[in-house]
Order: sequence, then structure tokens, then C-alpha cells
Amino acid sequence: MSQSTGPQSLAFTHLIVIRHGETAWNKERRLQGQIDIPLNDTGRAQARALAEALAGEPIDAVYSSDLGRAMETAAPLAGTLGLPVRPEPRLRERCYGDLQGMTYAEVAEKRPEDFARWQARVPDYAPPAGESLLTFHERAVEIALSLSRRHPGERIALVAHGGVLDCLYREATGMTLEAPRQHELLNASVNRLRSDSTHLTLLQWADVAHLEALALDEVDKRVP
Repeated sequence: MSQSTGPQSLAFTHLIVIRHGETAWNKERRLQGQIDIPLNDTGRAQARALAEALAGEPIDAVYSSDLGRAMETAAPLAGTLGLPVRPEPRLRERCYGDLQGMTYAEVAEKRPEDFARWQARVPDYAPPAGESLLTFHERAVEIALSLSRRHPGERIALVAHGGVLDCLYREATGMTLEAPRQHELLNASVNRLRSDSTHLTLLQWADVAHLEALALDEVDKRVP
């Protein structure tokens, strides 16, 4: 019997999962983790374009990591929809502890053992004063499912971070934590999942069509 028809289908929650817009540290390939870094000019333009793209969707609630770059990304969307932004600390990026604030190259040079374990995606490895990949994954998946249970049959936006998106993608596709990442985690991207309150299903990933005009503008600025 199909489970996609009848009253049961109303229990599915549609999750629109969004990575925050660009920051200066993104461009520098610097580990932000839970350090509160604001959007740069490009990131703010991305947030406005995102809000315009989703303005016509029947979104019932907007949740955001309480870190500034996520809240700044969520604000234009929530304003367009006439909804409040609901801060949710459990949507924060992974805590990288002592490695936060360092560029990838600096971690590789100064902390080679940490760099090797981080890049190998060792599930129970936690940077000093940081969070293990396994603990982070459990946190990210649980808050997504918890919020879906709070909004059965509704459509909600979750504005978070690249690491959170990665966790949800892996959970929805059955991809292991150790597997090398081949999916994209793009700033201000629209990613869609469905939840039946206990499981996640992937619907769409890495949609940045709404940012194409911004990319063309950047090209125009470089033309002599």
C-alpha cells in the first residue's frame, strides 16, 4: 500500500534547509565553527536574493542557528514572510575548539595530527575543547527531526551551517560519516528534505539558481 496518499501524507514535514550567506572567513578558508562571524557584502546580497526566491512559498516557520551569520541570512526571509526568526542553538555549526579561527593551511602546518584526523572524518575524534563528528551529527539530526515533529504537515525553513547541511544530507541518503564528501554545501543554497518525524528523505540539493544574477553582477564588476 502506498504511504504517499491519504491522511497519513499530511504528517510529512517539508524542510527547507539553508546554509548561511558568505562571510570573510569563508573566502579565507578559515574555520569559523561557533565563533560569531558576520556576513560580508556578498553574503548580505545572497540573503536578500534568497528571501526574494522563497517569498511565494507557504512557509510556516523560520528557525535559525543563533550565530550571527545565520541570523543575518534568516532575517530578510522571515521579514518577507511576515514571520519571526526563531533562534535555535542546536542548529549551530560544529564546535572545533582550539582549531577555530585558524585557516585550513594553518591547521595542516601547526596541528598536523589534528588535521589528519579531521580530514579523515574520524567519527569519535574531537578537537581539543571541541565536538566530535559523531556527537555533532547526532545533535544536527535530532534537532531537525524534533522541529519536524513540532510542525507536522507544515513547511519550515532551517537556516544553519555547512556542517549541519552535511549531517542532514548523510542522514537522508544513508551516507556514512567517514565517506568523503561529494555533495556541495553552498552559501545561501536551498536544500529540501522531507521528514516523517523519525526519518529524513532527500528531495532537492544545492539549488542556487536564485544567486545567478549576483554571480553575473560580479563578472560585470571585473570587466575593465
